[in-house]
Amino acid sequence: MPVFVERKTYRRRRMADGARMLPILGALLFCMPLLWAVGAPPKTTLTMFYLFVVWIALSVISAVISRHLHENDSGSQSDAENGGR
Repeated sequence: MPVFVERKTYRRRRMADGARMLPILGALLFCMPLLWAVGAPPKTTLTMFYLFVVWIALSVISAVISRHLHENDSGSQSDAENGGR
């Protein structure tokens, strides 16, 4: 049994791990404005702009991960359909 897995399998697993961690990262980033209220409260416009940027960034990251995982899945299925050729 080989010690290392194939590079394609390793990358796919790490991307799946990243997809699982994305909601946790999003929750932490969305809670960041709560930590800003140490002194004077921050301006609402700054907070809303921050939340909008985080939301867009999370959407883009999840789309990239989803596309990458989908490409790997479709490549695996086409290999299986072609008999591994």
